Amino acid sequence: MDLGLKDKVIIVTGGGKGIGEGIVHVLANEGAIPVIVGRNEKDNLRVVTQVGKAGGRAEQVVAELTQPEQCDAAVRQVVGQFGRIDGLVNNAGVNDGVGLEGGSYERFMDSLHKNLVHYYLMAHHALPYLKASKGPIVNIGSRTAETGQGGTSAYAASNGGRNALTREWAVELLPYGIRVNALIVGDCWTPLYDYWINTFPDPEEKLKSILTVIPFENRMTTAEELGNMVAFLLSERSSHTTGQLIHVDGGYVHLDRSIQP
Repeated sequence: MDLGLKDKVIIVTGGGKGIGEGIVHVLANEGAIPVIVGRNEKDNLRVVTQVGKAGGRAEQVVAELTQPEQCDAAVRQVVGQFGRIDGLVNNAGVNDGVGLEGGSYERFMDSLHKNLVHYYLMAHHALPYLKASKGPIVNIGSRTAETGQGGTSAYAASNGGRNALTREWAVELLPYGIRVNALIVGDCWTPLYDYWINTFPDPEEKLKSILTVIPFENRMTTAEELGNMVAFLLSERSSHTTGQLIHVDGGYVHLDRSIQP
């Protein structure tokens, strides 16, 4: 299916690794021009190079998104290079384990800047250009907002905020023909996930316990599968879909727990 994304300039925050990297590769395979916005130039360029070797095109902008002025600068740099923005994927973030116990005001607020505030700022600064192109927004979220996880108050709150902003923006941007949706992730193997799983005394046993409770095929969602849904939501093939929280999680959040072993 041709998603009609050829030559569309789409910002992907945190596109230098993990889920964002998977999204970038899918978009490039569809003929889009994903622009990675992330703080690690080495990671960004590695993905840009991979895309180029595969026959696609991607670009990158180095920005520390916890710094508000750098969000603005990143958008300006993309517009300076291409003259337009055709879509925005807010993806960058980290489950940083800032809990109620052992946390602090400073750590909590820092986590909100890592995981929520830049979602708003990137959309705010990109909005004039998204209005011009009727470019959609896709916010990447996490099941932690709905299920809880324990020990990660700030990340869960950030994801609750992402869900709320998705629906608020879908309403606010109706007059401009801009669709806004969220993709809610369950479990996807990324470098950060690998780091987290190895903090347990028995990583293999912990991983087994996680896979057991993912209903569909008892496996994690791949970054490519997430990228496929993002590409669909960015495309005109989803032209009457807005304000939706779409779970790509192998049924983890919504299927009855009685089906699990």
